Amino acid sequence: MNDTTGAEDRCRGVLIGLAAGDKIGGPIRMAMRLAESLVACGGFNSFDILERYLAWWREGAFDTGPVSHRAFALPAMGMPVQEATAQVHREFGGMTAGCNPAHRSPPLSMLAAIADDDLPACAMTEAGLTHHDRLAGEIAAAVNKLCRALIRGDAWDHALIPQEEGPGNNGGFAPDVLRAALHFVGTSGSFAVALERSLTFAGPANYCPVLVGAIAGARWGASAIPPSSLAHVDILPRVVAAAESLASGWGEGE
Repeated sequence: MNDTTGAEDRCRGVLIGLAAGDKIGGPIRMAMRLAESLVACGGFNSFDILERYLAWWREGAFDTGPVSHRAFALPAMGMPVQEATAQVHREFGGMTAGCNPAHRSPPLSMLAAIADDDLPACAMTEAGLTHHDRLAGEIAAAVNKLCRALIRGDAWDHALIPQEEGPGNNGGFAPDVLRAALHFVGTSGSFAVALERSLTFAGPANYCPVLVGAIAGARWGASAIPPSSLAHVDILPRVVAAAESLASGWGEGE
């Protein structure tokens, strides 16, 4: 068991850590809309989540990734979601296994009301709002299962999913992003070190560090995130409020 922090602190760490890792600001804004839907609905409601995403898109969303951007444009014009994602998949030559669903979906792991056994299906459904390739959803599900295990207090080696050695490349293909994130969180001794190493590896790409922040936050807790790592987060009070609301469900039975 991870006895250094409580489940509430580790839960808060997921969303606050995600914000720390997101240096551009798009993934955390998507994650916030998911988190606020979970709080408002008290559970997973894909219709409500999509409506929040589309409202943000109409307001001028940024850093969604090209697949999600196109997948929002079509439903905004009235096309059904499944039809829209299938068309986007064709338009992108079958390349819709990017990391955006994995970036935005970690709040699912934070809602205690979602049973462990239901978490993968929720992540797959959420990913399917934009990404037709099941691999995008499978990676999002893996991220959420890992974060949930860490929130519950599982030791890293016990919670860890099988991984290849080394960080691999710094592209946006979902399996590559998760591989790199696991490498940096697994081979670092603190949140700050893991994030800094991932930022150096990623360069200007906003891929690996977002997942490093969420996973490292689940591992070490929000209390381990240095304030300096959050200086760029212009919506921090909103992030903290959502994190506190979701963490309140972990206050009993640790």
